[in-house]
Amino acid sequence: MVSATPALEESLIVFSDVHLGSDIHDGAARRARRSAEVDRDLIRLLEHYRAQPPSADRWRIVIAGDFIDFIGMTVTPRPSDLVETSLTDEEQQHGLGSACDHARLKLRRVATRHADVFAALGRFVAAGNALTIVHGNHDIEFHWDAVKDDFRAALFELARMERRDLDRDVFQSRIEFNPWFFYRDGVAYIEHGHQYDPFCATDHIMAPLSPADPRRVARAFCETLLRFVVRPTGMKDHGHEHVGIAYYLRLGARLGISGGASLGVRFARAVAEMFRLRRAHFSETAAILRAEHDERVAKLAEATRVGVERLRALLSLQAPPLGKSIRGILAGVLLDRLALALAATIACIVLAVYSAFHGHALWGLAGVLVTWSLLNRWLSRQRTVDPGANMVERAAHLARLFPAAFVVMGHTHVPLAVPAGDATYVNVGSWAEDVADDDDDSAGHPGAGVPGPYRAARTHLVIHVRADGTHAQFCAWEDSGPRVLPAPAAARES
Repeated sequence: MVSATPALEESLIVFSDVHLGSDIHDGAARRARRSAEVDRDLIRLLEHYRAQPPSADRWRIVIAGDFIDFIGMTVTPRPSDLVETSLTDEEQQHGLGSACDHARLKLRRVATRHADVFAALGRFVAAGNALTIVHGNHDIEFHWDAVKDDFRAALFELARMERRDLDRDVFQSRIEFNPWFFYRDGVAYIEHGHQYDPFCATDHIMAPLSPADPRRVARAFCETLLRFVVRPTGMKDHGHEHVGIAYYLRLGARLGISGGASLGVRFARAVAEMFRLRRAHFSETAAILRAEHDERVAKLAEATRVGVERLRALLSLQAPPLGKSIRGILAGVLLDRLALALAATIACIVLAVYSAFHGHALWGLAGVLVTWSLLNRWLSRQRTVDPGANMVERAAHLARLFPAAFVVMGHTHVPLAVPAGDATYVNVGSWAEDVADDDDDSAGHPGAGVPGPYRAARTHLVIHVRADGTHAQFCAWEDSGPRVLPAPAAARES
């Protein structure tokens, strides 16, 4: 899982946030359509580097999370599908969940939908290269061993169609999964980054199971909103960090009485689900999961010789999941600010009625408005939706704990390269790209007001380790091939 001295010298190719399967929505009136061009470009990138010899013994692709969008798809089992884990009432309504057999079925659907990408990845590994998948918040279902095995098998079967003599064991041994991070001593520390985002963090990264039902993976705050509100209403998955409470109030008004009421009911059900999941954090099952997590951390420390104290220091940098506290839940769905606005409104009405009979309420009204304004601003500042700045700040700490030339993450979909202490922090952006529907306009679509479809950055990081140090190129894929971006290009001694 973490190898400071690999058996073979490797050059690294790092990218993130491909989100294959995000366009699978059974029964949805509106379906997000993944851009065919972004899959085409990803295949071209894989073929380009497969044909280009690395400076080391082989290439290793490190996908820094969210390769498969398990939580972003809505899959309803067909009569021919074998599902052993019975669907809950919520899963009957919103699609398969995160149980092992549910995730396996989702993976099969993705492998069929994006067979060309799977085939290109299989050819890359068949050529003698290696692949590491770091788990992200959208593909944390890779926790299940059977899902990992299915993924390896899918790539092998596609690769064997072109190379009949391919050895299964050798091929599959070159594919590994890292639930937490990937590390090459002095070269690169790589993780997805969602653990620094309270909206998406999970409580126990090494044992990410739900204390409410350990047959399923723990559901983060953002996944609850995705399943209960965003997907059913056709909202965009992205862009909500740029809007406030006024947007959602306008959205409810724009949907009309019936639509607004339906949206309110969905939010209420989502909040009820969050409180149900919060209660489970105080159960006996939660204590068992904490013990299992601690045991796995200790085993990881021993196997990699990283040291348990260093891993505990790494854990201390992570953000607590928003759904673990009542205040976090209320702030996450803006109920704290709604309650404040309601209280201020009631106070103003009471003072207005009082002034009608007794007068002298003007200063009271002014005091209520000033107090509301100050408290609302304070609550707004406490609610940090965009984790980008937090990830940059954490990168410097990570570089001290795990000395490396580059600290690499994904998650935000925004490419970035900036100094982080003695290292360079690189966010490798995304390969997730939707296309606009013909009838998707800002006036009528429920996602109006949130930024619409955008072109994925198509960025990736290439790292070579040579005698004179660690060299990297931050690149954006274009029709002509990889275009080197201004940074980071300087050599760093390893």
